[in-house]
Amino acid sequence: MPPADAADAEKKKDETREPPPADKVVVTRQRVRLGGRDLDCTVTCGTLVLREESAKEGKAEADKPRASVFFVAYTLDGAEPGVRPVTFSFNGGPGSSSVWLHLGLLGPKRVELDDEGRAPPPPGRLVDNEHSLLDRSDLVFIDPVGTGYSRMVAGEKVDEFHDYRRDLESVGEFIRLYCSRYGRWASPKYLIGESYGTTRAAGLSGHLLERHGMYLNGLMLVSCALDFSVLRFDANNDLPPVLFLPTYAATAWYHGRLAPDLQAKPLRAVLDEAEAFASARYAQALFRGSRLAAPEREAIAREVARYTGLSPEYVLRTNLRVDIHRYTKELLRAEGRTVGRLDSRFTGADRDAAGEHYEFDPGFAAIFGAYAAAMNDYVRRELRYEEDAPYEVLKGLYLNWGWKDFANRYVGVGETLRKALAMNPHMRVLVANGYYDFATPHFASDYTFDHLGMDEGLRERFRVSYYEAGHMMYVHKPSLGRLAAELREFVSA
Repeated sequence: MPPADAADAEKKKDETREPPPADKVVVTRQRVRLGGRDLDCTVTCGTLVLREESAKEGKAEADKPRASVFFVAYTLDGAEPGVRPVTFSFNGGPGSSSVWLHLGLLGPKRVELDDEGRAPPPPGRLVDNEHSLLDRSDLVFIDPVGTGYSRMVAGEKVDEFHDYRRDLESVGEFIRLYCSRYGRWASPKYLIGESYGTTRAAGLSGHLLERHGMYLNGLMLVSCALDFSVLRFDANNDLPPVLFLPTYAATAWYHGRLAPDLQAKPLRAVLDEAEAFASARYAQALFRGSRLAAPEREAIAREVARYTGLSPEYVLRTNLRVDIHRYTKELLRAEGRTVGRLDSRFTGADRDAAGEHYEFDPGFAAIFGAYAAAMNDYVRRELRYEEDAPYEVLKGLYLNWGWKDFANRYVGVGETLRKALAMNPHMRVLVANGYYDFATPHFASDYTFDHLGMDEGLRERFRVSYYEAGHMMYVHKPSLGRLAAELREFVSA
């Protein structure tokens, strides 16, 4: 080929080649009313490009782009960045964007819901959030790669990001990059995560410390998932039946399915009884397995039935081990109703009442549309960020998530958290649990922290609270106010 033709072909190739990703950031300003005061804040919204470090010193321009991470950051105007705290927030999944904590609890706007957490007729809309954490801390909401508008660069492999360790590295790199770009290394730093976001937060407490020397001031863990052995109903794993039983009791109490003497008691008194039974007689019975004699088995079935609202016959048919997905279908089967997994206060109706599992989660369906519509409108109309790609509110990344760090065992990040607390004597932890949460039950969370092997000094740095709501307890208006007050006090301390 003549040289001119070769140059021509190369030029055409360059013209069709996709341009390298670049940061895309939009800055707007908002006035918010918090605590009876009008506060001005700057909102930075967009994507930062994460790059692979170049092997050659001083060749930053050669660093390979790996992914673009979408974020929304609120910083209070007129405050000293080196003194004012900054809180990094993310949700779970894996595969969830940060929209839930952003527009449900922490941000200056929240999705409009009624006091119990039900959305009005669509589309969802935003109202001012008088409970925002913004007057105590600047806020940065992070969408991990594959969620929101965060995407990996073309040619990158999925398992480079959708894996426990790789996720820590990419989210940790974003936090490092943000602190460097926006001058926040001197600020007190907090992480808040929900559900799998608590798995990520605990992992990051160790990763940031050991990789970047970034010591955190605190972790806020909403609906904990630090030890998956307490959550997985697998054969020969007798922890979940025991640890879910108090949430079965709370749900049955809420829907009026307990015996009259239990139904007449306050919820906390019912839970005290259910927890005492679960951790003693019930756990001991399951431990004995097939050695449990028939009369004892029937007696235990009657007690399980008493605290779950199910029949003794049904409990016996489950071999005394009631699976969560069966429970959500069975409790109100006679009425043709199901109860929610994320929030068991909510009910739904399937095509028929004969199935073993529900068709959809009523607790999730009650709020999903309102959050999705509100976020898509807010980011474009108020934050002025234009993007044609879909905003991925919740994607099923967990279906193919990588767990190489935990080969042949359950996922567990409690030891990472314990070590980070031991190395960083100033880090504190706040834990929030919902009584009607079947995704991460409160008694399973208690068990996890009781088995971290912490001495009394470490335990004193924990603060644990409980709410009469579900996984996203902040959709319940009374719980929102109380949780927000505890977060504000925690950060202010």
